[in-house]
Amino acid sequence: MIARRVIFEGRVQGVGFRYTTKDLAKGFEVCGTVKNLVDGNVELEVMGEREEVEAFLKEIAEESPLAHNIKGMHVKNIPPLEGVKGFTIER
Repeated sequence: MIARRVIFEGRVQGVGFRYTTKDLAKGFEVCGTVKNLVDGNVELEVMGEREEVEAFLKEIAEESPLAHNIKGMHVKNIPPLEGVKGFTIER
């Protein structure tokens, strides 16, 4: 199991980014959260097997309808997420 924190930059708020990300997560064996940040970026924390996490992030950044809105993506390894079940949108 691995966990990643990803900050997405670009036109990622007000375009359904969080909802689309949550919907995409259904196709992968991952859990985590996604939320808007006050600086206009979106933060994603995701955990799962390495292949699932990497495929999920690739789907968001390269193949989803959101891909053209993303201008930057900063990925950081984080400790495993505790108490997280499923995939949720945080406010």
